[in-house]
This record gives sequence, C-alpha cells and structure tokens, in this order.
Amino acid sequence: METGGKTLRYTVVQPGDPTPSALAAAAEVLRLLGQGEIAQAASLSNAPQRRLEVLQAYRASVGEEEFKRVFARYARSPVRAEIAIGAHRLIIRDIENAEYPLAGQYYVEVEGRFVMDDVPNETRADLRRILLSYRRAAKPRPSGRKD
Repeated sequence: METGGKTLRYTVVQPGDPTPSALAAAAEVLRLLGQGEIAQAASLSNAPQRRLEVLQAYRASVGEEEFKRVFARYARSPVRAEIAIGAHRLIIRDIENAEYPLAGQYYVEVEGRFVMDDVPNETRADLRRILLSYRRAAKPRPSGRKD
C-alpha cells in the first residue's frame, strides 16, 4: 500500500496464521471497559497512566452508563481486519450505524503479550494511515445515520 509517497508493507492476520494476533487482548480490554473497569483496562497499556487519564476524561464527559454502553457496543462489533507491522497491530472494527463506521484499536506485543499501544511512534502512525485507507474504501453511511 502506498500512502503519501511511502510504501507500507503489512500483513493481514488471518485465523490460523503463525503471525500472533492481538484479538484476545482487544476482547479483554473491551470487556473491562464495558464493565466500567477503567483502571484494570488502563493497566493493559504501554502507557497506563496516560490511558487511565484519557478514559477517565471520556467517562466524565459522557457519564458512566453511556461509557459502558459505548464500549460494550464496540466489543459486539465485527472485526473487519487485523493488520500487522512487526510487533504492532491494528484491529479494525465495523461499528454499525456510526458516523465513522470503521474504528481502530492499536496494540503492540511487549514481552510476549499484547497491550494497547498508547505511545506515539512511526509504526503506529503507519497503521493510522492504513485505517484511513480502509475508511476511504468503505461504503459511505447514509447521511443522518449517526450513533
């Protein structure tokens, strides 16, 4: 894939591939968030304090029940693709009836386990470019259909 004059090389992780998957880690994070367990979810990040602050701010802005509802819905959404670049993963979910139908979760393998990738880095930026490319290729939602 070429974005901005740069060729990105990545792998689409398929079930049964030898490439490790971050799907189990993502499911655990979303399960915790859907239950409102912010501190536990944040501990599954490579920048836990930063993730905790972001989650607390979001919960404060939408309220406890809406926070749980959003993340439970996210967890029920189908995975469109899991993209791998080295130890980094992008999980793309298709969020039905959302303004932005494709949402991404970023993970990185650290010491044999996947954690949320909350530290800015070049590979994460490349995965963001891939997510934007998937969004451009996705069928647009009818106007007025927002979450």
